[in-house]
Amino acid sequence: MKRLVSEPRPDWKRRIEEQGLVFSTTALPDGRNVEYWHEGAYYEFTMDEVETLEQTAEDMHLMCLEAAKFLATGAMGTIGIGAEALELAGESLQAGDADIYGRFDFIYDGLGGPAKMLEYNADTPTGLIEAAVAQWFWLQDVFPEKDQWNGIHEALIRQWKKLQYRTGMSTLHVAHSEAEESGEDWMTAAYMRDVAGQAGWTTIGINMSDIGWDPNLNRFVDLDNFLISTIFKLYPWELMMKEPFGHRLLQRAHNPRWLEPAWKMLLSNKALLAALWHLYPDHPNLLPAYLDGPGPLKEWVAKPLHGREGDNIRIHAAGIHLEQPGGYGREGWCYQQFHALPDFDGNRPVLGLWVVGGESVGCGIRESDGPVTDYFCRFVPNTIDAPAPLPPASNQGQAYSSKAGIAP
Repeated sequence: MKRLVSEPRPDWKRRIEEQGLVFSTTALPDGRNVEYWHEGAYYEFTMDEVETLEQTAEDMHLMCLEAAKFLATGAMGTIGIGAEALELAGESLQAGDADIYGRFDFIYDGLGGPAKMLEYNADTPTGLIEAAVAQWFWLQDVFPEKDQWNGIHEALIRQWKKLQYRTGMSTLHVAHSEAEESGEDWMTAAYMRDVAGQAGWTTIGINMSDIGWDPNLNRFVDLDNFLISTIFKLYPWELMMKEPFGHRLLQRAHNPRWLEPAWKMLLSNKALLAALWHLYPDHPNLLPAYLDGPGPLKEWVAKPLHGREGDNIRIHAAGIHLEQPGGYGREGWCYQQFHALPDFDGNRPVLGLWVVGGESVGCGIRESDGPVTDYFCRFVPNTIDAPAPLPPASNQGQAYSSKAGIAP
């Protein structure tokens, strides 16, 4: 893997916004603005690297399912979600409730050593539009002769088609929280409506706060009192369980088909890292991890069990004593061995490996200046050092650019 310099397109800002990446500009505390999308550089993989990392992600996904089964037994406590939520997650896992997607975060330096898993964002993964769409368009504009590690768009359509075939359902509600103000959740939900629509679903957008309960039907309904039978929600399960309607979620027989399903509570929780290390000690793609304390670790990263975007992370390592702000931590902590991010001339990347239906389908790379990949990181596109394949029958250029303004 190499980090190579590239000349930004003159109208890159307009282009990414037309493609749905409307949340690229982030305001710093000092008033300055930074751009999340960065095309002044790109990372290039060899095909051998891609194939190895794909296999790693798929193997790790299967290992995470085994770790989720272990967590569901309660052997590591209630992992900050409570006994009822843990039982619900276990029932969902045992029932084989269908899922759509997830994103692993891996450390990888391209120097021949194994990639190391940092975490699995499998309930509400974001970073989707830039990985599936924006970097694909960048490739067509800048390096049309090259290939890219990116089959995310087609894989999502296939997965939605499989779900429709499996369930016989045709109407999908898509929900996000309007409390998220950057626009990322809104556009991610819009994009999910788009790929589901291409798979044959009729989609209906709704805010999480507008989901209602009909006591006569004993079911969740939308604003038109229309029964919600299948719903994709971009909202964490652990927060859903704490909402006023949270107790209704325990009545599985009266619930819609939730996507992501309740068992994703077990994969998005940082306790998963400790469960993995317990089940697969010394695995080359894992970092040692423990609950409640660092145990034998001399250098460690403390992660709140429900944390996101680097919030509240604490690092204790040689020359680094850092604590990120945020509102997490009361739910408990996981302590993972510290592993420095690779350094490409001051740029520290993390690979986001996307998994759809258990299959590794693409990569999105975020890089930071410091040891934590947080709100101020940069997304950098990728290429593969190989000729571009023939274009697929359905691609992002035909599928999404004309629908970037679709409202969820």
